[in-house]
Amino acid sequence: MSTVKKATKLELLNFKNPATKTFWITSIAFFLCFFAWFGIVPFMPDVVRDLGLTPDQKWNSIILAVTGTVFARLLIGKLTDKYGPRLCYTWLLILGAIPVIAIGFVQTPIQFLICRLFIGFIGASFVITQVHTSIMFAPSIVGTANATSAGWGNLGGGANRLGMPIIAAAVVSFGIADQADAWRYSMIIAGVICFLMGIVYYFFTQDTLNGNYKELRDRGELPNKKKDQVGFIEVLKDYRVWILFLVYAACFGIELTVYGTMDDYLQNTFQLKRATAGNIVMSFALMNIFARTLGGFFGDRFGKKFGLRGRVLFLAVILAAEGIMLATFSSISILSVAIMFLVAFSLTVQMAEGATFSVVPFINKKAIGSISGIVGAGGNVGAFLAAMLLKSKSAFAEKIAISENQGMAQEVIDAAQSAASSSAVSSGFFIIGGVIILTSIVTLAIKFSTEEETEESEFSVAPQLIIADK
Repeated sequence: MSTVKKATKLELLNFKNPATKTFWITSIAFFLCFFAWFGIVPFMPDVVRDLGLTPDQKWNSIILAVTGTVFARLLIGKLTDKYGPRLCYTWLLILGAIPVIAIGFVQTPIQFLICRLFIGFIGASFVITQVHTSIMFAPSIVGTANATSAGWGNLGGGANRLGMPIIAAAVVSFGIADQADAWRYSMIIAGVICFLMGIVYYFFTQDTLNGNYKELRDRGELPNKKKDQVGFIEVLKDYRVWILFLVYAACFGIELTVYGTMDDYLQNTFQLKRATAGNIVMSFALMNIFARTLGGFFGDRFGKKFGLRGRVLFLAVILAAEGIMLATFSSISILSVAIMFLVAFSLTVQMAEGATFSVVPFINKKAIGSISGIVGAGGNVGAFLAAMLLKSKSAFAEKIAISENQGMAQEVIDAAQSAASSSAVSSGFFIIGGVIILTSIVTLAIKFSTEEETEESEFSVAPQLIIADK
């Protein structure tokens, strides 16, 4: 794709620039997909009562949502390389809206589980967003563009904690539904918005600054689709892709798991009220406004100064810092100090995510979609494995605590169970922190050829993120 033009600046308010327009539309689409993907989470108590979900069915719904995303990301990356991000995002939004809307009509636990599985597919939106910004922006700014679009889009996963209840309250206040059915209408509305966004994506974006993939192929500026399979096989054989798969599992995957378990951990460890713990956790999601961008920005800066090797070195350092912050946090029993290290963990984990995708576009420029899909899937695999570790340790410890306090007052049993869970999750966090540090060392094995380094250096100028249109 060497003949395709790319933007060398990220001018956030220059809406006449096709690259800027694409940046905003793809970021908003990503935000809406994550908003809908996790949209049911604030309503889970209502869903459990309404559908009569068992604890196992509730956990299975969470696992299915993550599992569906793994396969969707692997598939969508290859499809994006073939057909371009514009068409792939359009169809993902339109088709992905169907299970989001359908979940509002479910009547049985099985129907609910099936919908959650297919809703997870819209998590593949991350891959298309990263591919589209990688295509639109030059090597000197691509890390910053990728990280910013991903960070702002990722806000959707936390914004729904506030946004979905607001939609539900509006539905009730306008007399559209009663409180018991408000969660159903809220999900239907979220699905309709995703569907409409698919139409917007089709008519208001283009694949590259030179035009859409079909036009480029007709002009001979892109290889024929039949050649893409060779590129995909090469991707699968490239060890660097699988290292980045592990890296993203160790940053985004761990962020998902920590974010999902931290409410209970803070309550059990520091005896916080649920609302207080929830507000603390939600505040970390807001750090995506700038933290991921910092990771991509510094990845670009290190790339300018030290070449592609510099990008890898920064990624390894920030990943190691993430592991140290989490391991240290796990051993702290003073709330104020714990929050300080939790903030540091949130900052470093999101910077590591941004730094990861400041490296991805340089592995194989002919297969950015396939690589982004594999690396993105690594995040969900990491979340699944980390969640299984914490769940198994916590469940085992809680069972022992209940057994040892059999016959005691319920308050005593609850306190023992809470303390056991806190201790088990704490040790799990420490283990995960150690694994992250080991992964940072493995990251150093990523190497680039002299030819790849030379090609990157030809485009390396200082990254520029411009707020005002000059």
